[in-house]
Amino acid sequence: MNTQKAKRVTIADVSEASGMSKASVSMILNNKPGTRLSEETAERVRAVAKELGYRPNAAAQSLRSGKTRTLGFISDQVTVTRFASEMITGILRAAEGREHTVLIAETFGKPDQLAEAVTQMAHRDVDGLILGFMDSRQRDLKIPHTGLPTVLVNGIDERPCISVLPNEFESGKTAVQRIVASGAHAVAIIGQLNHVAKRPRFYPSITRRFASLFETLEESSLELFGHWTLDDWNPTDGYTATTQMLSEAGLPDAIICANDRVAMGVFQALAEKQLIPGKDLSVLSFDDEIIASYLRPQLSSIRLPYQEMGALAVELLLDGKLEPGEHQIDMPLIERDSMKTH
Repeated sequence: MNTQKAKRVTIADVSEASGMSKASVSMILNNKPGTRLSEETAERVRAVAKELGYRPNAAAQSLRSGKTRTLGFISDQVTVTRFASEMITGILRAAEGREHTVLIAETFGKPDQLAEAVTQMAHRDVDGLILGFMDSRQRDLKIPHTGLPTVLVNGIDERPCISVLPNEFESGKTAVQRIVASGAHAVAIIGQLNHVAKRPRFYPSITRRFASLFETLEESSLELFGHWTLDDWNPTDGYTATTQMLSEAGLPDAIICANDRVAMGVFQALAEKQLIPGKDLSVLSFDDEIIASYLRPQLSSIRLPYQEMGALAVELLLDGKLEPGEHQIDMPLIERDSMKTH
């Protein structure tokens, strides 16, 4: 087996193949302004460089610019969670579009590993850090001071920071407006979490989602049929709450579920009573996990924009938009079959 390292194509090679001086080739390939070379000549040199497989020497560029063109991404559980892996996709695509590389570290939900991961990224001379979280919460990160620009995705810190968050307040408005458009007169809400209600400021996204739901409901023509709180967002709790609602209160025109896992339990309880979402009532949810498209009928859900959030974090770092504050991204409604038509 031949394990000899392939020879790097250099500016000298491009110079020889194109018939241009090394200085001219360097100016063209490094996009230096103020050259008197024609665009036709520049395009010819770039074509030769591409044909030869020329790539800039990253180490040399780093020495000249003081930048490694590398970003660090550290997550709590994002890399091992299919639901939130879109965040990684957004980061990688945005970084690639700006000719940057991303180093990835995972703490597996262990807070004590975060400080070590940050330190390791700093030792690798990344140009900036993105910290991504599965759960949108207020945190006390206590990360070491490295001087690296840092953006949080799907979370905020007790200290002033740059955060990218879903626009949950607008998502609540979208949900109620869609229920009104379906022709419903009374809507049930299933899924506000008991522990969140006790500590609202620690869960900014969930708190905003439900505050918006109830505020918009008060301003609408809809009647609140009932409100069922849960201990957790899972199918079992959604099923239990819906079973209780049907036996004690009856059937509303529509149900808004806290998330898609809750909606899965709602679907199960409705099916036991031969009730079909989209036909007998409307069901609308949040997050747009993959299970939303697997349910039958398929579930209409307001999507968490993980990919767009990751991409925006990259843009903020690379564009130097580093003033502490929140940057919110709208959550689109993904229409499927669980909503009645008016």
